[in-house]
This record gives sequence, structure tokens and C-alpha cells, in this order.
Amino acid sequence: MMEVKENLKFGQGLISGYVSVFLGIMALLGVICFKYPEWLTTPEFRAVYTGASMKILLTASIIAAMLFAILSFMLSRNKKWPLIGLLFITATIVVGGFDVDPRPVSNTRWHLGLDWLLLDLLLMAVIFIPIEMVFPKRKGQRTFHEEWRTDLVYFCVSHLLVQFFGIITQQPAKLLFGWMGLSGLHEWTQSLPFAIELLFAFFITDLAQYWTHRFFHTHHFLWRFHSIHHSTENMDWLAGSRTHFIDIFVTRSMAFVPLYVFGFSTLTFNVYIVFMAIHAVLIHSNTRINFGFLKYVFATPQYHHWHHCKNPNHYGKNFATIFPFIDMIFGTYYLPKNEWPEDTGLLEANFPKGYVKQAIYPFTKSPFDSDLEMEEYSKR
Repeated sequence: MMEVKENLKFGQGLISGYVSVFLGIMALLGVICFKYPEWLTTPEFRAVYTGASMKILLTASIIAAMLFAILSFMLSRNKKWPLIGLLFITATIVVGGFDVDPRPVSNTRWHLGLDWLLLDLLLMAVIFIPIEMVFPKRKGQRTFHEEWRTDLVYFCVSHLLVQFFGIITQQPAKLLFGWMGLSGLHEWTQSLPFAIELLFAFFITDLAQYWTHRFFHTHHFLWRFHSIHHSTENMDWLAGSRTHFIDIFVTRSMAFVPLYVFGFSTLTFNVYIVFMAIHAVLIHSNTRINFGFLKYVFATPQYHHWHHCKNPNHYGKNFATIFPFIDMIFGTYYLPKNEWPEDTGLLEANFPKGYVKQAIYPFTKSPFDSDLEMEEYSKR
């Protein structure tokens, strides 16, 4: 993996160099998606876009990568990044980047979500990297901090295995409630006005996630898995992806239960998925934007950063994912006017670094490795 140490500053050609590399890699992987769509794209997501529109996006990405590489050559003394960008662009063109075939795709039993990964990564990067650069909460925090690669691996794994996680997280709801006759309840739910149905879906799933999230903090075995998510000391748009696969399974399974029981419409379900994908990135992002009075209505970065606070005096707060009033109801709300936590992360020393070490960590550590950790855990 390439090492990135430079700080991003306007006018030095570094940003344009990085963008050329990023778009070059994305374009090359996009061509591979076109060549093997049955195995690398998801049927549910293919229904949202068209092959023709993706061909246009691919062409635009190749041209944009070229332009950013040229700009970086003109502005930067370091020619490494534009050269790497041009290397990926050349490879993309050689393998047919300008001549892909948006053909009909047949469904296969198993597939990876490379299309979902590429499009979501591109969208989140376009939205949040500029926001964090212009309105950063921690001005000294580098865009490419020492653990950004770990968070990117988490992001990639969860997106590539979207089919796997989608299947297994639906099973508990089906096993527990599949035998019940719920068609009448489904008809009632889908007869509601769309806005009411959507808000109801947000509330009922957030209530389920609140208690699931709180249980992860109050049960020592589950905390081993959830501590991975809290181990980040660099809150940014990728930080929310750092979640152990056991944590993903349990949390998403519990959130899917009310969605399954009430039988929300396909439109409501899709809007919920898109909202959660963007909102989860937002609340972890490194931005000082406080959203005015809306921060008392919806969870914001300030609100969620306090949940990740490193200071034990503020543990056990802000478990809700969407609605702060749920924390108000159950006495776990904390949001000082314009204050932010000084640090985020864990007090635990020598917490493992890297995806693989963190994946096996919860299965190998003892419940309490020290009196200090016991004291810290009891306050959560």
C-alpha cells in the first residue's frame, strides 16, 4: 500500500495528484466491473442505475483523472503522484476503458459488491473530503492519518461482502417472525402517507439500534467486539467503517427485525438504506459544522463524537443513531452547547492496529486484562 505523508494544501499540486490516482484506480476497477458484471456487481444495485449511465461516468472519470494528472504536473515539484495516476489511466484505456459494453447481465447465486463499493466510495469522497478540508473540527488532523488504510480496508470489506451481510442479517428476523401472519400489518404500514411511514421506519429502527448499541457497551463479551469501533483516535468520514463483523451482524440484524415485522414499502426501505449510508459517514466526520437547531433533532458529528469521547467521565452517552430524543427518554443524552470532546478513542494501551489483528482480537483477549480496564468498562 502506498505511503502518504504529505499534508494536503491548496496550490501545491498534491491534491490534484492524489485525485488523479484515486480516479485512475476507480476507473480501472470500473472497467473490470463491466467485464465481469455477473460476479462483481449486485442485482439490487443494478436496478438503480443503467449500464449506459455507468459508461458515461467511467468515461468522465478517465478524462477527469487525466486533467488532474496534468494539473498536478504543472503545480507540483513531486511528480510521483501524477505519474502513478497516469499509469492507472493508461492501464484503464488499454483494457478497454473507452469501449466497455453495457450488456444485459444475468443473475448469479453469489457475487461481490464491487459496483456498490466504487459508487459509494466515490460519492462519500466527493461529499466529505472537501467538507473536512474546508470545515475541519481538528485542524491538525491529517487527511491521510496513520490508520486511514485500516479504515479503508473495513470500508472495502463491508461493501464487497454486501450480499453476505445482507443474507445473514435477515435470518434472525425470518427465523423469529417468519411463521407469523404479518400481511395485515404490512398492508397497514404501507397504507400510511410516505412521510409518516418513513419517519416511523427511522424511529422504530433507531429504537432497536439504541438498545442493541447500549447492550454492546454494558455486556463485557460484546464490548470486546464493539471496542474495535471505538478504537479510532481520528474521527473522519472513514472512521464509521471500522466495525467488527460480529458487531455488523448483530446490529444490522436487530435493525432489520422491525423493518421485517412492519413490512415497510420498497421505497421506504431504499430511502432508509441510502439515508443511513450517508448519515453514518456524516456523524463520524471531522467537521466542525454544528447544524444549528437541527442538532437537537438529528444526530450530528458533535453529538456522536461525544459518544466516542476518550474521557471516562462522559462514557455511556448518546447511543441513538438518528434521534437524540431517544437518549433523552432513557437518560443517556449529552450535548453541551458548543463544546466538543478533546480526544476520542480508548484508554486501553497497546490496542491492536490493523484489520486482521483487530478481527481476531475479541476472540483472544480475556474479559479484563487489568484493573484499569475493569474500571473503565464499569463506567460505560
